Amino acid sequence: MGDDNGVTGDLNANMRFQATGDPRLDKAVHQWLAWDKGPCCVVQNQCTLAQIQSLVAAARFEDLKSRLCSRMSFGTAGLRAPMGAGFNRINDLTIIQSTQGLFSYLSRYFADFSSRGVVVGFDTRGQEESGCSSQRLAKLTAAVILSRDVPVHLFSSFVPTPYVPYAVKKLGAAAGVMITASHNPKEDNGYKVYWCHGAQISSPQDKEILQSIEEQLEPWSASCWDEELVESCCLRTDPLTQINSCYMDELTSLCFHRDLNRGCPLKFIHSSFHGVGHIFVQQAFEAFGFAPPIPVPEQKDPDPNFSSVLCPNPEEGESVLKLSLLLAEKENTSIVLATDPDADRLAVAEKCDGCGWKVFTGNELAALLGWWMLFNWKENHPDPADTEQVYMLATTVSSKILQALARIERFHFEETLPGFKWIGNRIQELSATGHSVIFAFEESIGFLCGSMVPEKDGVSSAAVVAELAAYLHNKNLSLNQQLHNIYQTYGYHVSKTSYVICNNPPTIHKIFNRIRNFDGEGSYPKTCGGVQVVHVRDVTTGYDSSQPDLRSVLPVSRSSQMITFTLQNGVVATLRTSGTEPKIKYYTEFCAPPGKSDVTSLEEELRKITTALLDDFLEPERNHLIRRCL
Repeated sequence: MGDDNGVTGDLNANMRFQATGDPRLDKAVHQWLAWDKGPCCVVQNQCTLAQIQSLVAAARFEDLKSRLCSRMSFGTAGLRAPMGAGFNRINDLTIIQSTQGLFSYLSRYFADFSSRGVVVGFDTRGQEESGCSSQRLAKLTAAVILSRDVPVHLFSSFVPTPYVPYAVKKLGAAAGVMITASHNPKEDNGYKVYWCHGAQISSPQDKEILQSIEEQLEPWSASCWDEELVESCCLRTDPLTQINSCYMDELTSLCFHRDLNRGCPLKFIHSSFHGVGHIFVQQAFEAFGFAPPIPVPEQKDPDPNFSSVLCPNPEEGESVLKLSLLLAEKENTSIVLATDPDADRLAVAEKCDGCGWKVFTGNELAALLGWWMLFNWKENHPDPADTEQVYMLATTVSSKILQALARIERFHFEETLPGFKWIGNRIQELSATGHSVIFAFEESIGFLCGSMVPEKDGVSSAAVVAELAAYLHNKNLSLNQQLHNIYQTYGYHVSKTSYVICNNPPTIHKIFNRIRNFDGEGSYPKTCGGVQVVHVRDVTTGYDSSQPDLRSVLPVSRSSQMITFTLQNGVVATLRTSGTEPKIKYYTEFCAPPGKSDVTSLEEELRKITTALLDDFLEPERNHLIRRCL
């Protein structure tokens, strides 16, 4: 096997260009040209090799350096980057390298790896100019594993992301790989890894796998490039029919009012945002007893260019839901559902009487879904002692509304670091000790009702929201009316979530370093918007002023930036970097006690705090940050 120091192939052929003057870049170019060939005996991708050759010929050394002199790292959602040539891009070679490293790691970890195998799935992404598609990259992932005589459960068609961890658990596989970039721009793709219990890998596994990848950079053999191997190898199985059937059968455990659903007069609009969701959401509705939702025709079929939307992320709200809302008006329907391209996220909008559409935030949907799951749990478990064994989970940048429910209803609530991988792993830990997790969420419209798969799931959530809406409609209530009922009982939680774009990593470090030394060295800001800061938690450094030992209860995460401020008026504000995009996200929430229901004043106070957090702490103009604009 090759390593980072070895260069193979015809180096004389590789050196037919003017040296860059940078020995590290020269070496990286040589390695790429030597490794990204594929053997002549198999069908190969010439696009990425040609991209580097073109940059070399044009002496575009800065472009080469940006592509070749760094590698991808695992973020909150695995490896994710633009498709194209380069060691820090998603392409044939980096997928082969990543799979070789993963294979070596799994071989060392599991004594029975050769019998358990790996699940591989993919979404509908693709890019013609780099010759990449999720399906091709999934086949190459499978080929690497099959070339070492280990079985692969490779889905024959695109599937929602939650199907991969579900299949890992159902089939007893050692791990799973999903080729997806979820809601990212069309240029991106990714490599998401799940462990044997179905949750995404987390620290230290991600770092150990990266180290293993670094030790396995040179493609092992011709078979690694042979995507046709998945058609001829007897160790490849297709789990699609079995997993889809099992998933839909198990999904009915989340259905509590089937008879009501069958007679429901409500109609639902569904957009799959050009991704995988259309057929699976239709089946989920049928499993709940509903008529299938009406699809948005322009968006129901796969399209890797996402041609009808500015960005394929339903979290962006009304601007990207335009076609769904127009169809809903035409069909005289009151509820719109939208799943993102890999169907692990769900957006919901509801027609309001005389005032347009209400697009629910992730935090608002979580209030509704958390209440709903608890309501049905208590209906089926009337003994209060049973409820005391129940857990709900949320990421720490999400609304504290579940915490408010837990205080009154006497169940357990816990927070995790951002990223559903932390929720998934905590679900497994709690399940192992006999506890039930009945709901979990992250504010970026990622929900898990029940715990049939330790990953956010837009397919199951769509069916659950439909049943909730049908139940409320039978009580002459809308979703929005019930949301306010929840807030009246447990306290209003008014939140704001947005972001700025920063394409320069050193600027991000400068911004957060300034915050950590705001009022002198080692001193964080003492006020925000004129309100006193009473506690600061810095997960990047492990500092938490609210703890007696000043140490954060949440795990330290030095690879990303995240600071949370708790203010004297009850506002909680967080700044953090995205794990998948060049963004600094900011989250603010006014957590009011029950009885304080002047929403206008709460919103105005929150607006002032949010403006100060953005303008005073991030300084967008001085730091050339791009404000969110859709």
